[in-house]
Amino acid sequence: MISFQERVFRVVKKIPKGKVLTYKTVAKLAGNPKAWRAVGNILNKNPNPKIIPCHRVVKSNGKVGGYKDGTKKKISLLKKEGVVVKKRRVVI
Repeated sequence: MISFQERVFRVVKKIPKGKVLTYKTVAKLAGNPKAWRAVGNILNKNPNPKIIPCHRVVKSNGKVGGYKDGTKKKISLLKKEGVVVKKRRVVI
């Protein structure tokens, strides 16, 4: 049986450049729709951000949320991929 953590990593690996998902959506796709906080905790311990692009996961209200290497770094990575971020919010 695959752990929730592994399911989260599999979902996040599939997020294409220039796109984002919410923590809630990742939790739902990983099989536990109420575990969005757990998703954040799992991604905070991401062993390989180049393979598991956790910077592509944002809050449901559009705020970029936290990031292991800091919010500024997360915003920078998102912008490099073409995501529009204004006032720390993703513009969809």
